[in-house]
Amino acid sequence: MVVFDIGIYGYDKGMNSMKFADLHLHTIFSDGTYTPEQLVSESIKAGLSAIAVADHDTVGGITPATEAAKGRGIEVLPAIELSAEYAGREVHILGYLIDQSNGVLLEKLSFLKQNRVQRIYKIIAKLENMGISLKPEAVFELARSGTVGRLHVARALVKEGLAADFSEVFQKYIGDRCPAYELGFKFTPRQAIDLIKQARGIPVLAHPYTVNDDGMLEEIVGCGIMGLEIYYPEHSQSLQNFYLDFAKRHNLLATGGSDCHGEAKSEIKIGSIKVPYPLIEKLKAAR
Repeated sequence: MVVFDIGIYGYDKGMNSMKFADLHLHTIFSDGTYTPEQLVSESIKAGLSAIAVADHDTVGGITPATEAAKGRGIEVLPAIELSAEYAGREVHILGYLIDQSNGVLLEKLSFLKQNRVQRIYKIIAKLENMGISLKPEAVFELARSGTVGRLHVARALVKEGLAADFSEVFQKYIGDRCPAYELGFKFTPRQAIDLIKQARGIPVLAHPYTVNDDGMLEEIVGCGIMGLEIYYPEHSQSLQNFYLDFAKRHNLLATGGSDCHGEAKSEIKIGSIKVPYPLIEKLKAAR
């Protein structure tokens, strides 16, 4: 488990400093395996006082999670993880405390959902060219009515016996720059950031290690990002220190989360990254 050093931020050691949150969780409404109700129950078991439901390109899981949390001593923050494209790379922008009923947001999300469906067909066609025959239905059955993504493809390939595990799928076939990878997103980071702000949310760059380019990181910050997801399972201590210093220099908010997808990424557990509640108060103040 990783916890923010509260002393770094100069917080008072009051009641809220003893409360912790996981600000990056997924449900079956995107590519997680937990229902919103299960997500809330597992978060309570993990000792969390607050969570953010941040599904990919959808807000469908927020309301059922909020309803499931009522009277159980846990707060659900409305959030989203938007997919964007920058310099040929996939970039994810988290939006915290969004107005999930915002009409413009919902219209754009409908467009993204259809775009994701088309992306799956393109990935499957590339797999076919590699001699791997996967039926689209096998992927869409796993996604059900949620937003479909690469993790659904990986799960389908493993389920159909076409790959040994998710790691093989991403390393050999559909990981970034792999033969069957398809970018396919139509948003730029600035458009995703502007959409989140239009919905009264706080845009935060998700898992910045995937950018892996300091110059590009500066450019994305210039698009209006308000925070960085500093504490993340793939971030080493040195990376955390680097991003913390970067955030301070650019006056950015600091967040963190496990990016738990349930059993789809069984090694990443809810609450494996915990951030102190005062960071949520800073998000709310910034909104």
